[in-house]
Amino acid sequence: MGAALLQLSSVGKDYAKVRPHAGRVKLVYDLLRGHGAARVFRALDQVSFELARGESLGVIGENGAGKSTLLKIVAGVIKPTRGTADVRGRVGALLELGSGFHPEYSGLANIDLAAALLGLAPAEIAAKRDEIVAFADIGEHINDPIKTYSSGMVVRLGFAVATAMQPEILITDEVLAVGDQSFQRKCVAWIEEFLQNGGTLLLCSHSMYHIQKLCRSALWLKDGRIERFGLAADVAPAYLAYHEEKIAASKRPTGTSDAAAAAAAGYYALKSLELKPDGSLPLCGTLSICGEVYSPDGRAPVILVGIVRADDTPIYGVATDMDGVTPWQAAPDRYEFAIDFPSLPLLPGKYLVRIHVLDPEGIRMFDTIEKPIVVTGEAREFGFIRLDHRWNSKCISEHDGNTPGGSP
Repeated sequence: MGAALLQLSSVGKDYAKVRPHAGRVKLVYDLLRGHGAARVFRALDQVSFELARGESLGVIGENGAGKSTLLKIVAGVIKPTRGTADVRGRVGALLELGSGFHPEYSGLANIDLAAALLGLAPAEIAAKRDEIVAFADIGEHINDPIKTYSSGMVVRLGFAVATAMQPEILITDEVLAVGDQSFQRKCVAWIEEFLQNGGTLLLCSHSMYHIQKLCRSALWLKDGRIERFGLAADVAPAYLAYHEEKIAASKRPTGTSDAAAAAAAGYYALKSLELKPDGSLPLCGTLSICGEVYSPDGRAPVILVGIVRADDTPIYGVATDMDGVTPWQAAPDRYEFAIDFPSLPLLPGKYLVRIHVLDPEGIRMFDTIEKPIVVTGEAREFGFIRLDHRWNSKCISEHDGNTPGGSP
């Protein structure tokens, strides 16, 4: 691991909570004395971690947990009350929706303004302008004032500006939660290439799929403190399990339905996944997959089933909505699914069966579980799959029955 580009040590951030009923004179007097009208809200406390070049960290937690405060400290927007935050390298930050943009200026003017604030010379700004406009892909709206933009258009422009400045550290706060699916895919593709080229990522998201897909590590904040820190593949499922347990144990007031309370959390999660056979499958054997999914609002989620090689090379993928299938509702908040692959044509080797849970619209991914499977047997073919084929004694011309380039 190289030297840390990002290093936080015992970072804390406090805000004064002032009593609104206190008189102006008494308020100032008490504040100067350090007591009385002011109470402290601790947004962050004892947060420590570091990121080296090429590493990626997902920040997760409930609303009010301190995620945005943490990102603002790293981006240099605010200073910590306690501890140190050392940032080495050029930072590209996309924080609150529209932050850094002037609502009265056009998109084009805001590009120039943002680039100038980052210290770019006029020639550098001109060189990047077309690239930013093309990536944002908002058409003629680039000449309209930002205040007329939809939230998706603002995110498009913000992401295009932040990434065009060639940051060493990219900080994004829920950028993948706004905008259409095609733009989300474009963002994900850019981030993946950014990481492959040695970029460092700090991503805040409520999408556990994107956290696990883009981030090697994850930091779970709860009430301003680190609840859990480790591999994203471990932290994200633990966070989802916490949410479901919280919903199940909550005591709701009279008149509040289970569906309404569950919908407030908005997380779809895989409860179980079973493969038959489990672990090992003979060449051209039948693979059966079944599982149970938790739905916070009673709606049927979309299930995506994928098969990849052990090196993460995609082989096949299919989703319930593609086939016009709806998972079976086993309970008000539970759905079950099952799929068979008869005579699975995978060649011998190591593979992963990967199950994703998406929202009912098939846009946002919430959970992922994968299980390894080994295909056994002997085969002389090359590649991933066995294809039906037939060798002929000669090549027959479709038109005259002759072999191409030869005698009849």
